[in-house]
Amino acid sequence: MGRILAIDYGTKRCGLAVTDPTRTIATALETVPTHRLFDYLNSYFAKETVDTIVIGEPKRLNNTSSESTKNSQLFADRVRKSYPDVPVHMYDERFTSKLALQSLIQSGQSRQTRKDKAVLDRVSATILLQDYMQSLSLKP
Repeated sequence: MGRILAIDYGTKRCGLAVTDPTRTIATALETVPTHRLFDYLNSYFAKETVDTIVIGEPKRLNNTSSESTKNSQLFADRVRKSYPDVPVHMYDERFTSKLALQSLIQSGQSRQTRKDKAVLDRVSATILLQDYMQSLSLKP
């Protein structure tokens, strides 16, 4: 069984999280500048087996699409073309950034760490992946 990789897509940088091979635990992986993301993914996929890619789908509170949603969908299309053998799923990422900040506060991280957007992106990707994994366990 391969890993699940989650991507919190952004136009400047992307937060990445991944499961262990048994798909039990989601762990923050890296924050990568968006323009270098495909180089990073190619290198990672050469070393690790990834069976599924989950990309955050930003939506407004009323569940409608935004400009960010369109950017994420275009990115997902590019990922699907680049890795046609790996299923790509869009998953609602509302509130992951706020939850990531709360998580950093509760874990006692310094104010400087909490202001680091790269850290927030990794933690957001981890929360996205945890939510996705939980949704899989709820399916009959």
